[in-house]
Amino acid sequence: MTTATPEASPIGALGTPFEVLVERGKIREFAAAMQSDNAAYQGRDAIVPPTFLTTATTWAPPGSRVVVGFDRRRLLHGEQEYIFHGPLPRAGDTLIAQERLVERYAKPGKRGGEMHFAIVVTEFRSPAGDLVAEARGTFIQTALKGDAS
Repeated sequence: MTTATPEASPIGALGTPFEVLVERGKIREFAAAMQSDNAAYQGRDAIVPPTFLTTATTWAPPGSRVVVGFDRRRLLHGEQEYIFHGPLPRAGDTLIAQERLVERYAKPGKRGGEMHFAIVVTEFRSPAGDLVAEARGTFIQTALKGDAS
């Protein structure tokens, strides 16, 4: 049994790199949405909150992301992890993001059927190519209702 639709990206597939501009106003808005008044997220040299990089997908041009191939009506976002390889990005930084599909697997669903999982890693690099951060996300497609397979 296949774990994705035919148009899904294969394991190891890379998305097209895209630019992420770290804007001071967006950092402030994100901090406000988190109800944080931490001074580190304000001002000219603001650093990003650790989960800020999740917003990068809003900057991804159409077609640049890997395709997990799951039915959006049955899609869940599972685990999310961020790894920073140095100081947190700051206002004014430019990052180059690129997604990679690293794993697919399936498990029996607790209510029957099969749940499918896809793990996508997004690397964020400096314009010089230095690895700044990684985001590792797990996407889950729930079993079809009534699927007894």
